[in-house]
Amino acid sequence: MHALYRSVATLMETVAAEVVLPRYQNLAVHEIEEKAADDYVTIADKESELRLHEGLLKILPEADVIGEEATAADPAVLDRAGGGLNWIIDPIDGTGNFAAGRAPFGIMVGLVNDGIIQAGWILDPLTGRMCHAALGGGAFIDDERVTARESGSDKPVAALAVYFMTDEQRAEIAERAEGKFTLVDIPRCAAEQYPRLVLGQNDVSLFERSLPWDHVAGALLLNESGAKLARRDGTPYVVGDKKRGLLGAASPRMWDLAQSILC
Repeated sequence: MHALYRSVATLMETVAAEVVLPRYQNLAVHEIEEKAADDYVTIADKESELRLHEGLLKILPEADVIGEEATAADPAVLDRAGGGLNWIIDPIDGTGNFAAGRAPFGIMVGLVNDGIIQAGWILDPLTGRMCHAALGGGAFIDDERVTARESGSDKPVAALAVYFMTDEQRAEIAERAEGKFTLVDIPRCAAEQYPRLVLGQNDVSLFERSLPWDHVAGALLLNESGAKLARRDGTPYVVGDKKRGLLGAASPRMWDLAQSILC
């Protein structure tokens, strides 16, 4: 698995250096498109996905490739996510931030077999930080094994992503959370949100939409570091199950507490 880790990490670092960073704060207006309300894609997303797709097939030719932008062009691509061996690509996570010329944003890659996450990589192109994990092999930041830790704050620090919820759901979450957490802004970037749970910056994160390119790498990072990510009812996150809602926390104890309050 180490050889696989290094091959994928090198590919991601190369794509960041040659495709993503040259476009950062250097996008023309016509190079930014709005796929849907508040959902952007740039020329860098498209070029990054193409390069990652080609490179990952060379690393593991027997795997299929499921990318965010390929799925945007053909939604049927996502139907393959739960079966067989699949690379999962988020060519730029946090595109809204990237398009606006601000951090954070990241590149995420995951490897999934029959819906079970086998490995994941999260690269911060601006700092070079690489978070990665392998099923049963632990979680790492760069080359150092990492164990998740709680923030230690008087009230758990929570970043609750409610923008894909209905008005009624948002109101219910706000009522349940009031006075129980220290609420902080979400970074609008899962590639940043997941490391915050491991590094003791945040204690709890709630997500409504669970598209695989946003969550595969982060889910494994949390669970292999001793933190926890699961469906809100406590069942595992299985890629391709088409369910909604994910609750992440810096420890199983914190997860149980958050579930008792929010769910």
